[in-house]
Amino acid sequence: MEKLSNPKVTIEIIQKYNFAFQKRFGQNFLIDGHVIEKIIRAAEITKDDVVLEIGPGIGTLTQQLALRAEKVTSVELDQRLLPILEETVGEFENLHILHGDILQFDVPQLLEQEFAGLHVAVCANLPYYITTPILMHLLESGANIDSITVMVQKEVAEKLQAPVGTRNSGAITAAVNYYGTVEMLFTVPRDSFLPPPNVDSAFIRIDV
Repeated sequence: MEKLSNPKVTIEIIQKYNFAFQKRFGQNFLIDGHVIEKIIRAAEITKDDVVLEIGPGIGTLTQQLALRAEKVTSVELDQRLLPILEETVGEFENLHILHGDILQFDVPQLLEQEFAGLHVAVCANLPYYITTPILMHLLESGANIDSITVMVQKEVAEKLQAPVGTRNSGAITAAVNYYGTVEMLFTVPRDSFLPPPNVDSAFIRIDV
């Protein structure tokens, strides 16, 4: 099985489907295998886990999650990516791709439907422009989520990890820390993505 985190593979897939990145979807695909491995280790995914992924893209992280978890459900907003995902990760019997906007889903209902009451790990490379709405949508839902391990803009990661009430904190700091503990795990260079974003990135874990 060819790793999708190989930049050559990603470029070939994009060219094959004549895929054009759209800013409104905040699309930056991970193309760094070392970062993918660090994400998987940080999320502590094993065969005992079920995973909700948001924004699978072409399936780079999805592939590695499906290899390790009992079941993965990935929610993708961009319909153009569905045939690509069918090619890249369609072979996994433990993977279910859903088309839709995660902000429009009733999260407890979705998780009950997909995972039948099991506690869930969320793992995702989030679109930066809607990071806060997605985090709050998940946390405020009261769903059976044990951990949220996600890629965010570095400045957001620093704000989330700052002690509540300090100069570096904000409203989102207090809101997220109300539901769990936040840890910034590692930073990610811009050239780990295609196309490279205009901001630095970091991976965080929220234990709910």
